[in-house]
Amino acid sequence: MSENKSNKDDIESTQNDVDVNPKAETSEVHDQQSDEVEDTPEVELSTEERLQQELDAKDDKYLRLFAEFENYKRRTSKERMELFKTASQDVMQAMLPVLDDFDRALLQIKKSEDESLVEGIELINTKLRETLIHRGLEVMSVKEGDAFDSELHEAITQVPSPSEDMKGKIIDVIEKGYTLGDKIIRYPKVVTGK
Repeated sequence: MSENKSNKDDIESTQNDVDVNPKAETSEVHDQQSDEVEDTPEVELSTEERLQQELDAKDDKYLRLFAEFENYKRRTSKERMELFKTASQDVMQAMLPVLDDFDRALLQIKKSEDESLVEGIELINTKLRETLIHRGLEVMSVKEGDAFDSELHEAITQVPSPSEDMKGKIIDVIEKGYTLGDKIIRYPKVVTGK
């Protein structure tokens, strides 16, 4: 009998457990489902927001890359144009001492009495200079009496000025200056008054 009683108690406790558990489980399942239902829109919104943020980030990255590429194209185009303008700079700079020698020789030849020699040399000089001008080489315009500008002229020495109004001005041009396009490739060497 005691066994029956003990079995009966076990059955009742199991039934109580079973009775209690289904209600508890049902309420827990119901709570979880309601939480999931409530969480689901938040998860979808956060997913949408996350996707929107990713899209915005990709758009921003695309725009930055596009702008960077456009700047690159502009910069390389400008560099290419500069290269075309100054591609012959080395050759032109190598020619400058020859031009100086040619000018000195021309001054000496003009003292000669042979007119045909002077005319022939002047013709060659003119043709050479026109060819170089056509290629972009130009003589800088500097003459005695111009104001000295340290950004445009190279002062070799200073001498006492012959008059008060020549102070700080160019007294003599020792060597011509040249530009190639907009770039100065040799500054004129001058003597200034002090």
